[in-house]
Amino acid sequence: MNAMANRQRGVSLEGTIVVVVLLIVVGAFAMKVIPSYMQNGTIKNIFDTIVHDPEMQGASVNAIRDSFSKRAMMNNINVVSASDIEIGKDAGGLSLSVSYSVKIPLVSNASLLLEFNTSNSK
Repeated sequence: MNAMANRQRGVSLEGTIVVVVLLIVVGAFAMKVIPSYMQNGTIKNIFDTIVHDPEMQGASVNAIRDSFSKRAMMNNINVVSASDIEIGKDAGGLSLSVSYSVKIPLVSNASLLLEFNTSNSK
């Protein structure tokens, strides 16, 4: 009986607790960071839509900013305003870019700073 107990292997209760705590910490971190990346993806999609819209190719800078502002409001984008966007027009078409940062509080006085540089051109 004693020899059989020595051959048994497995995860102890302490090991299970450590793994569960690590999964909780990683999950909490992901829940704070993922929304910022999702907003950045939405901003990229808005830029892509505006750049490939034939009506926007000849539009004024104010019309382009207004179009972005309306689309951002519909998608609940609040990290970037229309005035933050750099708009370029050349023979190749329209180009939009924006640089911004998001500060995410983690624990006590520790924060995470994410910097995004999003651009799109035709």
